[in-house]
Amino acid sequence: MNGWLAPKYLGWLWQGFGMTLGLSVLVMISATACGFVLALARSSRAAPLRQAAAFYVLVFRNSPLIVQLLFWYFGVATLLPETAMNWLNAPHRVDFGLVSVGWPSFEFVAGWFGLTCYTTAFIGEEFRAGLSGVPAGQHQAASALGLTPLGAFVHVILPQAVRIATPPLFGQYMNVVKNSSLTMAIGLAELSYVSRQIDTETFKTFQSFGAATVLYILTIAVIETGLVLTRRTSASTGRR
Repeated sequence: MNGWLAPKYLGWLWQGFGMTLGLSVLVMISATACGFVLALARSSRAAPLRQAAAFYVLVFRNSPLIVQLLFWYFGVATLLPETAMNWLNAPHRVDFGLVSVGWPSFEFVAGWFGLTCYTTAFIGEEFRAGLSGVPAGQHQAASALGLTPLGAFVHVILPQAVRIATPPLFGQYMNVVKNSSLTMAIGLAELSYVSRQIDTETFKTFQSFGAATVLYILTIAVIETGLVLTRRTSASTGRR
């Protein structure tokens, strides 16, 4: 039994895993929404908008994520007023009857913001590739049917673009889960951070990091399963 982790440390692992999942899901949602907007800006006919979007992609895709996280955590903290930082670091809870919602730590907020800004640049490019992959004939066919430009985009172009972008989009979601481990550099108690803490206290390196590795692999496997199911659903819909 000496080879196993004590229940206390297993609890730490589950808490860290929950933090990783919560952060990853929030980043996926926010980065997908922002990435779609970025793709529209990259495909805009307005040159200033296209150039601004291209500059965003250039900055965030070509700088290390760890540097960006450190900037959002340490750099932004120096720009905010002391009262704002004190408020962000203080615990806050709002009670809604049986449900109590707490304000996340500044480490969580900085990690969420940093990962979202970074991932948006990649997801935006995936959406843009999807929009570019729709044949020009589809635009002409939509116009021939009497659809307005907006109607053609919503009912004809967008569904096809999303179908094209779905596989690489799920790949980016997998990267989000893996990249979330870098938030340990700013002190967020996610899965990798907790594994390191357990290793420091127990010297059970194999057990602590082995358990974390299994949890990461299972999470990625669930996302891959989601991709497979999405492809099957799309294929069955297309045959009807």
